[in-house]
Amino acid sequence: MTDGAVGRYGEKTALVYRDNALSFNEIDRLSKHLAAGLMQQGVKSGEAVGIYLPNTASYYLAFFALARIGARIVNLSPLDPARELIFKLNDTGARRMITLNQPDMLKNAITVLDEGQLELVWVCDEARWGASASELAQLPEDLRFENLEELFDCPLPDAWPALKKEDIAVLQYTGGTTGVPKAAMLSHGNLTAAVDIAVHWKDIRAERPGEERVLGVLPLFHAYAMNFVILRQFREGCCVYLHRRFDAETVIRQIEQERLTVFPGVPTMWIAIAGHPAAQQHDLSSLQFCISGGAPLPPETARRVENIIGNRLLGGWGMTEASPVGSQIPMQAVMKSGIIGVPQPSVEIEVVSLDDPHRTLGANEIGELRIRGPNVFSGYWNRKEETAKAFADGFFLSGDIGYRDENGLLYLVDRKKSLIISGGFNVYPAHVENAIYEHPDVAEVLAVGIPDDYRGQSVKAFITLKPEAKQMTLEALRGFLAERLGRHELPTALEFRAELPRSAAGKLLRRVLEDEEKAADG
Repeated sequence: MTDGAVGRYGEKTALVYRDNALSFNEIDRLSKHLAAGLMQQGVKSGEAVGIYLPNTASYYLAFFALARIGARIVNLSPLDPARELIFKLNDTGARRMITLNQPDMLKNAITVLDEGQLELVWVCDEARWGASASELAQLPEDLRFENLEELFDCPLPDAWPALKKEDIAVLQYTGGTTGVPKAAMLSHGNLTAAVDIAVHWKDIRAERPGEERVLGVLPLFHAYAMNFVILRQFREGCCVYLHRRFDAETVIRQIEQERLTVFPGVPTMWIAIAGHPAAQQHDLSSLQFCISGGAPLPPETARRVENIIGNRLLGGWGMTEASPVGSQIPMQAVMKSGIIGVPQPSVEIEVVSLDDPHRTLGANEIGELRIRGPNVFSGYWNRKEETAKAFADGFFLSGDIGYRDENGLLYLVDRKKSLIISGGFNVYPAHVENAIYEHPDVAEVLAVGIPDDYRGQSVKAFITLKPEAKQMTLEALRGFLAERLGRHELPTALEFRAELPRSAAGKLLRRVLEDEEKAADG
């Protein structure tokens, strides 16, 4: 995948990071020498190696180097606490890890070395890209730490390891919001197919190879960014402007100054853009392809963003287990609450009964979405029983509830595990949240089920307000929602928060609040 792009685009800029412009040739050269250095250090095909890095150009080099060797990349969130890192590294059998000379990351690495099974940590030097000394920490005087920069001087081997499409490329953790994290085994064939599928999606806003200027604010360790920011853009010869983290004002200014054309984001980013006063003061008309993924996007947010950028903000549906490709919303589709579009090329999506995953449903019948395609993983690492339960008739059971309308368009209703049953009626938190988002004072909202002596369960809304907005009463909120929701869907409890829990990828975490409510209930 990378070799073809290097041959086509060579000296074109592939990545801009901290004012460094790296060409396709340069990324190829550096990652190959790093791969050679890692091989010299004994890294072999099939060995699990952790990548514990924030958004940095070094991530590209580490990712491509390990992939070329055939090592199994264990993507680790830079926000993971030491205990989570230990679990993931022990679970995958990784004995070596790549990280950055950033104080908090080195501190966690020491804990992992002391308390886990990790044996060696290679440390990237962010000074290579222009970071100041005040941002960085010294390499620990510990033989278990080695300077990764020294590996770039290694000569290339006579031949690279031969890889098969079924070989595991990435062990990508998922399920942390619904239970114990588990690693999806994504093969080289899965990742290649996912990029092929995304590239061959054709409508009037198809990306232009070699021309797009892409905003890179998604966390690179996440499957969404792995596919859409790294692999897809590299293959298509597009330039990524990589940020360490998302900051709405910085992003808005860069879009105008650099005339960026592609912005893949998550709902929290779009909510921040829609609510930032600078968005109305800058020219964002260069954006041609804006997409929201990772979680459902409230329709009201989409409308506000579209008014700002003067273009469609579309999305789709996918998941880590599908690398993470699934469906996409066609440009001509009418935007409605929950719409996720149609299956992408070579992908099959069906709606099956919640009680019988082998029974497919007809139009407008609500059930569980199941997916099949060359991009779909083979199972979870070391989780045979969970893998067996996750498939039916060769389809992966997504755990998402949705339906297909009479025109073939798919809609997402909610997560199966988040379903609230109130007085015998199904209540879908995402539907409640979308209605609350229509309130002009609401910035973000999560709805969860709480015990109710009469109904069994009822809805509690957790809300953050926009700046200068005043808190509303529960009665006022219910009055606002009375024409938007059924009586069984109206919240019976309301709590305001300064912020809502979210994952490292920026996804709001309903499960955290569900767990809090269960603990409070005793």
